[in-house]
Amino acid sequence: MSQKKFLLVDGHALIYRSFFAFPKSFMLPDGQMVNAVYGFARILLTAIRKIEPTYMAVAFDHPQPTQRHKDFEGYKANRPEMPDDLRPQIEIIKEVVDALNIPKFEIGGYEADDLIGTINARVEEFGQDLLTVIVTGDQDMFQLVDDNTHVYLPGRGKGKQDTEYDAVGVKEKIGVTPELVIDLKGLMGDSSDNIPGVKGIGPKTAQALLDRFGSLSGIYEAVDKKIEDEVLTDSVVDKLTKERESALVSRELATIMKDAPVQFQLEDCEVVRYDKEKVVSLFQELNFKTLLSLLPPDQFETTVQEALF
Repeated sequence: MSQKKFLLVDGHALIYRSFFAFPKSFMLPDGQMVNAVYGFARILLTAIRKIEPTYMAVAFDHPQPTQRHKDFEGYKANRPEMPDDLRPQIEIIKEVVDALNIPKFEIGGYEADDLIGTINARVEEFGQDLLTVIVTGDQDMFQLVDDNTHVYLPGRGKGKQDTEYDAVGVKEKIGVTPELVIDLKGLMGDSSDNIPGVKGIGPKTAQALLDRFGSLSGIYEAVDKKIEDEVLTDSVVDKLTKERESALVSRELATIMKDAPVQFQLEDCEVVRYDKEKVVSLFQELNFKTLLSLLPPDQFETTVQEALF
């Protein structure tokens, strides 16, 4: 029997990815742009077909500031305001999720990342032979990858393949293992979230330091002990010393929470039959005729498939 899977969707990451990836010509007769809705629905339905989950959920960001914003004033400060053409699409995307009968999670003061991290941790606590597959456009999620958790990144651009990452895949992709993703961010920062890191430390140096000393703590222990090493040049030691606080704060900012106040029970996320008529009607209103072929069918040939929707 194949392993059961939990499809956990990073809603806002896919919304933004879709908005900038799909043409703005996706528009309703009244001028309402729906490119993000189309992209989100396409990615979601494709992932469902490939992964064949037994459980599903979608997590969304909440507009309320998070603890990260309170602790570090500059957190995500470089991000522009949400585009006017995107804002109204979010509610339509939530309509699509509701029509497909998929549970939604959204909590004030918490990012979707933290809800996903918490739900994933709770799933692992259940101790079932269950693989969580996180569908996202954000490589920050690599820190959650382990034997029971994979990250699924949709392909960028026409003809690019979707990729599902396990721990080996993460190491090949970014040069460090999943447990060192936050240490890597502590060193090199993340411009997309305005996480500063250590000025002058780039990916190659950060990876070399982590390969040699095993963690951010190990690196600073070596600095404090004045250990001589070819990776710890005078220039690198100087940067690390001056930016120690920034490195530690950056590591903290990059860490996905696993204890958000999520009211979650696995059985509530079990995939159930959806109202196909409702979804077809919604897609026709949105002029998403090309997505109709991706919808799971009404009738299923096997009892395993019947459990899916």
